[in-house]
Amino acid sequence: MFIGHFAVGFAAKKFAPTVSLAVLFMAAQFVDLLWPTLLLLGVERVAISPGITAVTPLDFTYYPFTHSLVMSILWGFIVGGLVYAVSKNFRNAVVVLCCVVSHWVLDLIVHRPDLPLTLSNSNHVGLGLWNFPIATMVIEFAMLFGGAYVYWKTVKPVSTMRKYGLTALVLLLAIIHVANIFGPPPPSVSAIAWAGHLQWLFVVFAYFVDKNQRPNVKK
Repeated sequence: MFIGHFAVGFAAKKFAPTVSLAVLFMAAQFVDLLWPTLLLLGVERVAISPGITAVTPLDFTYYPFTHSLVMSILWGFIVGGLVYAVSKNFRNAVVVLCCVVSHWVLDLIVHRPDLPLTLSNSNHVGLGLWNFPIATMVIEFAMLFGGAYVYWKTVKPVSTMRKYGLTALVLLLAIIHVANIFGPPPPSVSAIAWAGHLQWLFVVFAYFVDKNQRPNVKK
């Protein structure tokens, strides 16, 4: 899943309105932001196998440090703990923790049985929605637009950046998602890793979009 994770970040704003959208995006995509670095270092591995699923040609052969259930929960507590250490807000920390763990839950729906449960990398699960591209696109786009709508209703603008920034962010996510599905396979594993680091740009973009909002708190 790709844009579905960002949808969680958008929607989470309703439950933690004082947390920057950038932090929520980072939390929802945390393991995918970490994965490219571990891929470059050779700690985790992926292969390019066109046809392995209808949506993505990537064969995730070894990635328990980022994508196992056990590590997803641990990363959630680490990131949530950091948020609590900075903000002293337990609710915000719990929301961020849930965003991190949600990544594994959503991946469970779309991945073939390649998601490890533990660091032993011996037991794998996955429901395989990626074998059904139309259903994948319908579900992910519904999540993206639904999450963005929740975010839009949760905040009020302090500048015109809300109108154009949020729309641009959503459209950019949608376009890249379509390109990922219908584009050619990546040329190499290193290209996957370097391109994966570009996801941080969405976090930066989210920061500037959210900077021009304030919580829509009813008095």
